[in-house]
Amino acid sequence: MHQAFLRRAVELACENIESGGGPFGALIVKDGEIIAASGNRVTPDLDPTAHAEVSAIRLACQKLGDFQLTECTLYTSCEPCPMCLGAIYWARLKAVYFACNRFDAGKAGFDDSFIYTEIDKPTDQRQIAMRQLILDTATRPFDVWQRKIDKIRY
Repeated sequence: MHQAFLRRAVELACENIESGGGPFGALIVKDGEIIAASGNRVTPDLDPTAHAEVSAIRLACQKLGDFQLTECTLYTSCEPCPMCLGAIYWARLKAVYFACNRFDAGKAGFDDSFIYTEIDKPTDQRQIAMRQLILDTATRPFDVWQRKIDKIRY
């Protein structure tokens, strides 16, 4: 069953190329049924966050009416990048199966290894300038959040 879903994700990646997207496809399965599927939508949608995995997560959450996918599995044509990995953890998927790895993607020109390197660096040593500015109100949103009684935790 896992291989069949993974094959479908790879097929979706190939179909996505033909429709103007990138060579990535992902689907989300719950109880043996595909509930969401997407190809990489970065170039058609002009959205750098519209990776196949993130797009499939968005669709699945909308379909299920929930921001957590704890009973779902993600099948993707390639090992998730750092952004997608973050989305996977935030969505709390129970498992991820992938076909190609990040090194295969790098050989095809999709090298995200520099992002893994950047994440480990102190913020002031990253290639994109990141500077914390001290504000006396900086932690106010967290203070308000902690006092809120009826908050929805995520």
